[in-house]
Order: sequence, then C-alpha cells, then structure tokens
Amino acid sequence: MKRIIAGITGVNGWVPDYVLTNAELETMVDTNDEWIRTRTGVEERRILKGEGLASSHMGQKAVEGLLEKTGTSPDEIDLIIVATVTPDMIFPDTANIIADKIGAKNCFGFDIHAACSGFLFALTTGAKFVESGTAKKVIVIGVDMMSSIVDYTDRSTCIIFGDAAGAVLLEPQEKYGLLDSVHHGDGSGRDFLHMRAGGSLRPASLETIKNKEHYIFQEGRTVFKAAVNGMCNSVDEVLERNNLSKNDIDWIVPHQANIRIINSVANHLDFPKDKVMINIQKYGNTTAATLPLCLWDYEDKLKPGDKLVLTAFGGGFTWGATYLTWAY
Repeated sequence: MKRIIAGITGVNGWVPDYVLTNAELETMVDTNDEWIRTRTGVEERRILKGEGLASSHMGQKAVEGLLEKTGTSPDEIDLIIVATVTPDMIFPDTANIIADKIGAKNCFGFDIHAACSGFLFALTTGAKFVESGTAKKVIVIGVDMMSSIVDYTDRSTCIIFGDAAGAVLLEPQEKYGLLDSVHHGDGSGRDFLHMRAGGSLRPASLETIKNKEHYIFQEGRTVFKAAVNGMCNSVDEVLERNNLSKNDIDWIVPHQANIRIINSVANHLDFPKDKVMINIQKYGNTTAATLPLCLWDYEDKLKPGDKLVLTAFGGGFTWGATYLTWAY
C-alpha cells in the first residue's frame, strides 16, 4: 500500500488595498526610507482599513480565491486551521469564523498561536490529518492584522509589519507533498519578543493600556541572533535527515522577517539568491502570512516535483523547517 502524502494542491493570497509607504512613515515617526530599506528591506506594507474588518476578513478573501482557483466547494472542506496572533477575538477561533463566512458547513476548525512560525506548524498539523485519512481536504491559513498591535510611535517595530493573508489547500497525494518537518520551541524567548498584556497573566486594564502593553515588544539584537541560528540550524537539520544537499533544493522559502535575516540564511547555506523566495519589500513582515504569500507570489515559477524547504522563526521562541515537493 502506497503512503498517503499531504500535497499542496492550491495556494492563494490576499492583501489590503491601502499601501503604507516608507515616505508616509517618515511623517509619522523619526525614520527615513534609506534607513528602513537598509535595516529591514521593506519598501511598503499593506494595512487593512475599514469598519468591522479584522483577520477573518483577510482570511475569508484568501480562501474564497483559493476555492475558486481549485474548483473546490466549501462543502468539501473537512478542516480549516488558522495560524494567527491577531485573532478577531480571544474566542471563538478565527478558523470557525472564516468557515462560517465562506459557508463551509461540513468542517471544523481551530487556531494555532505560534507567531511567525504559525503557518509552518499549522501546515504540519494539517498534513497529519490528511496522512492519517481523517481528512481529505484541509485548508491552512496564515493571517495577521499586525497593524492592530503595532505602536506607530515605535520606529523599531512599526516600520516592519504589515497585514495580509495566505492560504493553501492540502489533499492526499501519492507522489509529491510534505515529506518531513522539524519544529522547535524555547519559552525563555518570551522576554525578548512578546505582547505583554491581553492574556490571563495581565488582563486588559486602564494600566495596561496606558503603559502600551498591548503592542508588540521586540529586543532586536537578541531576536535577530536567535532567528538566524534557529532558521539555519533547522534547515540544516531537515536536509541532513533527508540526505539532501543544497544542490538538491530548488527553492528556499524563508519567513520574511528582515532582509538581513533572509540573507544570513542564504549565505549560511551558500544558496543562490535567485532561488530564495523574497517579497518582504512589497508586504513587510506579515507574521503567519509570509510563507503562503511567498508561495503565492512564486506560484508561476514552481513545477511538479520541485523540492522546497520552508523555514520560519517566531516569538516565544518558535522555529522550524519543512521539506516538501511541489504537487502541481
């Protein structure tokens, strides 16, 4: 009996219309275009605007486009997994809200909260449902409305982040699909990249709002070093486990955190830059959405059997890598 593999059979992204440029940020905070480009690689980012719009809206748009592209009915979906740190609400899960919005009546859903590694973790989780035969069609979404938790007076963070959603469809395959993943976590990293308030430890109060504890906090140098080490080591680990060399890989798909981190990963692997997916200049760091957005942007360059390694690093800390072969 052949092994069932969970393959990506479709990908779609969605970004808001509003473009926040570096020039506009110069009017909001003490920064400039050259400094932003040099330090982060970001030229512009998308911001979701509109009354009553949140992460589920972006996820809904990404999934509706995905269903149309793949000729899939909402009723065929068995499971929706959403990776996000900016859910519409603490509960219910954004996955269930999106399921309702797209009319998926025969599925269940849940959220994964692993910051920038969320999509990677959700992809592995969804694949396990497919591989076990529990589900035949799984949608994995990475979506974050980072503008809702960014302090636009803090130039260390507001220049980096944007809003976006990306989604993939996983289905059973016999030849191409997700082949291996490595995942890691280190909770001591919570001191260096977090949103301090809003959970059960520090519920929302006048004090937490006054102290700006509902915004992203990042200790840049520590996070940079940990991200480079985590992503490089996890890529090395997945290559070694599968007896692969850099020459076997067609594409590296890194989390779009910072162009210097992306370059460090490529340099560590001595990997050609034209085979590293990069779109941070257009969208910024969209947290859980960066990996599917890369796949969406580069979709027309991919062919069946292409070997990809996806890698990410997120707050907490969380990190890992996934090795897959492209299914279409």
